[in-house]
Amino acid sequence: MKVEIFSDVVCPWCAIGKRRFEAALAQFEHADEVEVIWRSFELNPGAPRVSSGDSATLLAAKYGMTREQALQTYDKLTATAAEVGLDFRFDKSQHGNTFDAHRLLHFAQDQGVQGALKERLLIACFTEGEAIGDPETLVRLAAAVGLDPEGAAEVLASDRYADAVRADERDATELGVTGVPFFVVGGRFGIPGAQDPETILRVLIRAWDADHPLTIVSSGDEGACEGDTCSI
Repeated sequence: MKVEIFSDVVCPWCAIGKRRFEAALAQFEHADEVEVIWRSFELNPGAPRVSSGDSATLLAAKYGMTREQALQTYDKLTATAAEVGLDFRFDKSQHGNTFDAHRLLHFAQDQGVQGALKERLLIACFTEGEAIGDPETLVRLAAAVGLDPEGAAEVLASDRYADAVRADERDATELGVTGVPFFVVGGRFGIPGAQDPETILRVLIRAWDADHPLTIVSSGDEGACEGDTCSI
């Protein structure tokens, strides 16, 4: 069964949602038959490679709030992240353009390490304060999960996988995805946002059952009771 997850690497709820999804998947009895694909979604496609200014000031400007309100928002997110084992450090985080990061994630998918790179990029952004839009930083992070650094650098120096990123974004638009994370389970069930593991698990089970309906095998002479009547 395929689970496609639209997300961005500078989205804190995407990091939290990843952890909650993994908790649900750990309880799913068919987890070894689930294929997880990370799909591209840019929250701020017009962002510079590396943003200037601290993240709280940028958040306040984006949503028309005070810097104090932005800091309070970050405090709440940090507490929520800690519940799923994440150490958010908004005082260190640097936001920037994520188009190249998404191209590398497509490269990593072809190399079989997409999930590992997704995790590495999220930790780099929210815990380590890495400049996620900087090509040299991206190459180093890619190498850390086993990708060939020369291959990663070649991807970033070209336009490879640009079409794949744009195709994901068109798919998101057609699906009506306006925020992330957004989970598409089995091609038919959508989960918007970083919902709790119990909700995600219920959807996984429902999608699995929809793809694996019960097959009735009959010999034609079975004994059974229906209502007030029993076969004799």
